[in-house]
Formats: sequence, C-alpha cells, structure tokens
Amino acid sequence: MKSYTHRLDRFISQNSPHSISDTRLLVAQKRIIVDGLVAHSTHQKVTQFTEVELDGRCLQNNKPIYIMLHKPQGIVSATKDLKHKTVLDLIDHPQKEQLHIVGRLDFNTTGLVLLTNDGAWSRQISLPQTKLAKVYEVTLSKPLTEEYIQVFKKGIYFGYEDITTKPADLEILSDYKARLSLVEGKYHQVKRMFGFFQNEVLALHRVSVGNISVDGLESGQYKEFSID
Repeated sequence: MKSYTHRLDRFISQNSPHSISDTRLLVAQKRIIVDGLVAHSTHQKVTQFTEVELDGRCLQNNKPIYIMLHKPQGIVSATKDLKHKTVLDLIDHPQKEQLHIVGRLDFNTTGLVLLTNDGAWSRQISLPQTKLAKVYEVTLSKPLTEEYIQVFKKGIYFGYEDITTKPADLEILSDYKARLSLVEGKYHQVKRMFGFFQNEVLALHRVSVGNISVDGLESGQYKEFSID
C-alpha cells in the first residue's frame, strides 16, 4: 500500500459516485464522518490511515501494520521471487500483500527485517538525516585489532562512489567477532569496510534498527509491534 494524502473532496470523488463539487453539500449535511467526527471542511486531509464514512458506509478503514522478522540465512529480502523463499513467505498475516520491506538484508545475512504498510514511517526511518543506528554482529576470517576501531570511527573511503563512510562504532567481542553500529547503509557497506583490511566477513547478523531489536525472536519468527 502506497502512502498518500488527499483533500477530502478529492478522496470522496475517487471513492464514491459523488463529484468533488458534491462534497461541499455532503459536508454541510453532515453526511461524512472522518475519524469518528463529522467532517468540517472539503479541504480536510485524508491519509491512507484516515477512517472515512459516507452515509454510514465505510469508504476507508486501513490500519498501520508494523512487523519485525528474524530473517534466516538463505531467505530473500523481497516480496516476490521466482527461485527462493522470501521474507513474506514466512509471515502469516491477512494483509501481508500490502507490506513492503524497510531495509533489506543480503541473501545470507541474518537478523532483523522490518515490514510495514506505512510508507511515511518507512521513508522517515530510511532517511540519512534520521541517523538511526543499525547494529550488526560480524564474524570474520582474520583476527581483529584495535586499529579497526580507529579506522571505522574516522571513516573509510569508497572510491567507486567517491565518498567516505560516516563514523562507525566498532566493539571487538573476540578475536574474530565484533559488534558494529552504523548510521548509514551503503551497498554491501559492512563487507566493504572490513574489506579495507582484506578481512572477509564470514557471517553477518543485524541485531537492531534504532530501538527495535530482534532479540527474543527465534530464526524465522516474527511479531507485530507498535510505534506509539
């Protein structure tokens, strides 16, 4: 479901036999109810989650859906795929066809995937200006050193895009494991950052996005949550 905002008169014209010009009379006759209240203007804003009734008939009553999923390895971050099982195949929800993915993970990357029908929310948390931390646990082929921490905090230059990554926080958990916090999501960024040290990423797991964490969910499990 795409996010949208319409004026009430345009929404009525698109969802009933009445024209835009008819709406003024409908409002005057108190025949339109918006979010439980009698409509007061043809210019009222109607979003995808505004409840609208006309003459007692519901024209729209969509509810926002927010789902967190623990993606297993070998699952595609897509809503459709001809060859592989997708994250949507793991979800049993009556409105799942309305959902889109917020922040995809690679085929073999595990961890938190967010799905929603709220386009405004997904755009907001994806904006670089939001600076929402994404935390990953990384398993590597070579031992880590303290140098990694300083280089990641300073930023790493990606010649292909001619950019330098924003400062990232790295916590070394053991010789071959680390926890990495990023506020951006460039193409294969984690693998490319460790590639600066010619250190191959053997396993990658996204733990959290902002204050939303996959902790407590088993691989393949999902649950709905609220953003209130």
